[in-house]
Amino acid sequence: MTRTIATAPVVEHPRITVIGTGYLGATHAVCMTALGFDVLGVDVDAAKVAALSAGTVPFFEPGLPEKLREALDSGRLRFTTDFDEAARFGDVHFVCVGTPQAPGSNAADLRFVEAAFAELAARIDRRALLVGKSTVPIGTAARIADEVRTLSPAGDDLELAWNPEFLREGFAVEDTLHPDRLVFGVTSDWAEAQLRAAFRPILDRDTPLVVADLATAELVKVAANSFLATKISYINAMAEVCEATGADVTVLATALGYDDRIGARFLKPGLGFGGGCLPKDIRAFTHRAAELGVGQAVAFLEEVDAINIRRRIRTVDLVRELAGGSLAGVRVAALGAAFKPNSDDVRDAPALDVARMLYLEGASVTVYDPEATQNAHRVYPDLDFASSLGQAVASAEVVALLTEWDEFRSADPTTLGELVARRRIVDGRHALDADRYRAAGWEYRALGLPSGARQPQALPGG
Repeated sequence: MTRTIATAPVVEHPRITVIGTGYLGATHAVCMTALGFDVLGVDVDAAKVAALSAGTVPFFEPGLPEKLREALDSGRLRFTTDFDEAARFGDVHFVCVGTPQAPGSNAADLRFVEAAFAELAARIDRRALLVGKSTVPIGTAARIADEVRTLSPAGDDLELAWNPEFLREGFAVEDTLHPDRLVFGVTSDWAEAQLRAAFRPILDRDTPLVVADLATAELVKVAANSFLATKISYINAMAEVCEATGADVTVLATALGYDDRIGARFLKPGLGFGGGCLPKDIRAFTHRAAELGVGQAVAFLEEVDAINIRRRIRTVDLVRELAGGSLAGVRVAALGAAFKPNSDDVRDAPALDVARMLYLEGASVTVYDPEATQNAHRVYPDLDFASSLGQAVASAEVVALLTEWDEFRSADPTTLGELVARRRIVDGRHALDADRYRAAGWEYRALGLPSGARQPQALPGG
């Protein structure tokens, strides 16, 4: 890694801009304010800026609305659509715009990232640091670094660094304020020092810091997501084997989790992963690796993706089997639409995909999600949506639990049984107590679980 010596002064308490106020950007802007910085959030969407300025978070994230109101009340956080104001205001500029999957390709769509950097760089006429937080293909940061120096009146005084995010939806505030590590991708000692100043309150708590070159910082995020996706798909691949042999995947996962080399976290069978990160990130990674001539090194990720998709199909199979072999006209209650609990994100959501496939096979599907109904209806307006759990399951012939919200976990199987037409349930997330449901007269099925298996007990040892 080429590093230059810091000769320019570091702004010890920098003013911060956050470009892009979607899920990542809004959270970052609010949390940097909570850490004591003056922050300006910037977005081209005037409606989003107006909502945030009024104290309204345009998505569901526990704890963020309260933090937003505190930040606005402090007077240290503002939002704008004005890039000229951002260029004048900021010492450190975080770019947090999305990198969705490109239409008709597995590649990442970098148009929004490139436009954000270009719009900002063209207006900056003094020493400043641009920091990318978006997930991008390896090599993007180095290319953008050259482009912004050419575009900016500041020339070489405008530097670029990369600081990948590792947020979990539902825990974004905690993960931003108390991360398990920080990663700085930099090309100069000044850039590192300036980033350290921007994250001083977090670093002062002895948070681990990894300082890397730009390419490694880019790779950290996609490698982490790829590893997580692989672990999830691995246990789901074992579920496929269990279904063919009569073995119990939940007991298998418990036994494997006691091995310190493997660990139990995310070794949970079920419907698989979704959302706006893991699926598109592993696809973009395989695409970029092929461009670099090392596609074979990550070819296994294509099977990771395929296993994940097969779990959705197999869940539909289980619902069909419980319904007697055909879904035509069968009333199905689909519990969940978001890709995970404590989120309203339905991007590539397994739950919503299963509901759609059930509908396409002729089932009468009613979907209920505590937070994601509005987003789900926007994506699939042909589905029916309920406003409560009771309304969703009323007269259902099969219930399918597809997102493991606490409301579904804690529901009483006897009470639910009084509402449905037939006590038949597919637990797509292994979130329910199978023994309680069977005791209440339910036919219970789950991925990778023999039809009569009992709730798994903790194994001795460990």
